This record gives sequence, structure tokens and C-alpha cells, in this order.
Amino acid sequence: MQSIRRVDVYRIAEKPNAPAALTEEEFSSLATLIGSVTYDEIKKAGSTLTYVDTLELAEPARLRYAVRYVNAAGQSAAFSNFFQMEPAAKVAGPPTIIKTGTEYSETANTITWEPPKANTDGSTPVNLLGFNLYRTNNGAPPLTGQSPLNPQPITATRYEDRKFTFGEKYLYVVRSVSLGTEGKPVESLNSNSIELSPVDTYPPAAPDRLSIGPSPGKLSIFWVANSELDLAGYYLYRSTDPNLPKEKWTKLTPTLYTKTTFTDENVETGKTYYYYVVAVDRAGNLSPVSEVASETVP
Repeated sequence: MQSIRRVDVYRIAEKPNAPAALTEEEFSSLATLIGSVTYDEIKKAGSTLTYVDTLELAEPARLRYAVRYVNAAGQSAAFSNFFQMEPAAKVAGPPTIIKTGTEYSETANTITWEPPKANTDGSTPVNLLGFNLYRTNNGAPPLTGQSPLNPQPITATRYEDRKFTFGEKYLYVVRSVSLGTEGKPVESLNSNSIELSPVDTYPPAAPDRLSIGPSPGKLSIFWVANSELDLAGYYLYRSTDPNLPKEKWTKLTPTLYTKTTFTDENVETGKTYYYYVVAVDRAGNLSPVSEVASETVP
């Protein structure tokens, strides 16, 4: 390695349907020297050398690469093994996530973006099949090989992520999807990111259809169960004065009550009692009060 002064990089750009087999002699006669890794770069790089080929292809092509070591006397070694690839000629640029003020709701985190205006080489029309949306919960960009949230490319510029948990932090990025060679999809680089931290500030609905079943010495109160998945329970309130402010009514369930029936035996015969119920979710959000129901103890 001490005698090597540079590494020359050669390339052939051919049609995707060109014959796959190619001899070293054929490669030598067709290849173009596209650049070199200098001696200073070799000394800095250590055991692995990198060369970036900036492509300006007018149409899809199959690319073949090989390298040659060149010594201090300017003598070139034999070609290395061939490396073959088929990049897409036009790959869409990344989209741009925008903040709309409607990212949060009770049922979804909503991500909105603008499509790219051109391909990565500045050309138009944009080679765009759709978009892939990625999410992580560690604050880092998605890893190579990670699956997007969407099973198929999204053709819209908006996505509702309904599989989330309140109190968690999520980082979202979007990638454009282009049609590559041989009909294979090719992704762009990541868009800018957006971090969402949904907080549950959404109260349950008011309990519905409050009713009372009277019997001697007691009143049985019933209501329909709330449908919220994060429901924690209910509070039941009572008063003998329907005009008393609601916050002054007596709470019959000092701790959260998880049933939808309650028997009130602390009543007096011939007296009328008024009741309402409030639902509570796991975040502590209180629902509006239910309608008031009343009954006289027989």
C-alpha cells in the first residue's frame, strides 16, 4: 500500500437491458475514468476508501464500476472486481412537513406535508408515486430498513396516526417514493421532522339515560355505560333540592365507582331525591354532568 499514490475510479453507463456478462477487456474499452481518490485521502481514510459519484443521467441506466491502483511511477494495476447498480434516473426530492395547528386530536396525531417541487437533480415533472411516513419514539430518525406506518405509499399529503399513546413522544419524518428502474420503488432522503407529544385533555361524554327504580326504603339508580376506552369510572351526586348549585350536591361515591348501577338506601320514605352522574377518564378529565333524574321513595 505504501507505493500506491492514487486510486482511479472507472464507470460504464449502459441501458438496463444490456447483456449482463462483460469481460475485463470489454470493460477497459468502454469505461470512462470519472475520478480518483488522492494520496492524501488514502492516508486519512485508513482501511476503507470512499468515492462519491454525482450522477447526471438523462435516463435510467445500469452502472458498472471498477477501480485501479496507481503507483508512484504512474503504473496502473489490473481492474478490481466489478460493482454493478441500477439507480433511478429521476428521484423525487424529500417532502416538507408543515405545522397546521391541527396535529392533535383525541383519536389521532395528524401529520401534514408539502410534496417536492422537483427531482433531486432539479428536473420536472416530479417522479412521484406517493409517500412513506416513519415514526420513532426515541427522538432519533428512523433506522435503515424500518417499515413505514403505511402499508402502501400514501397518495395524499396528510396522514392520521391513530395508533398512539397519550403521554408518549413521537418523531415523524416523511419520504417521497419514486418509480425506479425495473419498476422498483425508490425512497428520497428524510423530510424535516416533527415531534408530537399528545396529552389527554379530552373529557368523556356525559353519562346517558339516567333512570331510577323505586322500592320501599331504597332507590336504585341506573345509567348506560360510557364507550370511551380510557374510562376510569363515575361519580354519583344527590340532592333533595333540584335548584341547589351542582357543585354543592352530595357525592355518594367518594372514590371512583366502576359500576353503572347504585342502590341508595340512605333515603326517607315519601321524600324526593335528585341524582346526576359524572364520568372520569384515566387522565382525570371530568365529563359534563348527566341529565338529572328524580324519584320519590315509596
